[in-house]
Amino acid sequence: MGRLGTWGIAAVAVVAAGGGWLAAQGARGAGAHDPRFPQLTLEQLTPAQRPLGEKILKISSVGLAGPYNPMIRSPEMAQRLYDLLDYLRWHTSVPTRLNEFAILIQGRLWRSQVEWFAHEPLALKAGLSEQVAADLKANKRPEGMKPDEAAVYDFCMELSTQHAVSEETFARAKAVLGEQGVVDLTALTGTYVSVAMLLSMAEEGVPPGKEPPFKPGER
Repeated sequence: MGRLGTWGIAAVAVVAAGGGWLAAQGARGAGAHDPRFPQLTLEQLTPAQRPLGEKILKISSVGLAGPYNPMIRSPEMAQRLYDLLDYLRWHTSVPTRLNEFAILIQGRLWRSQVEWFAHEPLALKAGLSEQVAADLKANKRPEGMKPDEAAVYDFCMELSTQHAVSEETFARAKAVLGEQGVVDLTALTGTYVSVAMLLSMAEEGVPPGKEPPFKPGER
């Protein structure tokens, strides 16, 4: 989340800001209920929402859609989360390849369509291999991970699924990232759980005309 390209292709920004995302959300299929959070436009924002909305439109590839649409309903929280995400994406001590890999891990654990759609290309661009991404998407431990990727994978998976991290796993992560990096990675992991929750609760989907990464019935 944050810079152009973070939530999809840049061309979507114009469509989303103009309400095209709302049209796509309204076409989710026969019998679908109304959107839980109708798509807001800049003109609809309150004085409390508008300053952040203007910031979002300068850097978001999906306009006010994606997680921003529900977030901005709570403008003070949204501003604070926006600032946290700005740090965790662009100023963190964790290398971009590992940072994006960690986001994908949460996207897979949550089957978060938007998180995976947005961050898989960013992870690949940052140097994550297609095989590692494909294995993770298939819900199995990726083969061919580099040592630092394996350390991040084990750390994130243990923390997320066991709610604890073993001494051995912690030591490997610390050796790769240092103390600050382990803290930053933990904050990133937890924050993207919150983002996944917002997306799921709000039933936000991928951009118009794009295939959801995860199909119905997949584990």
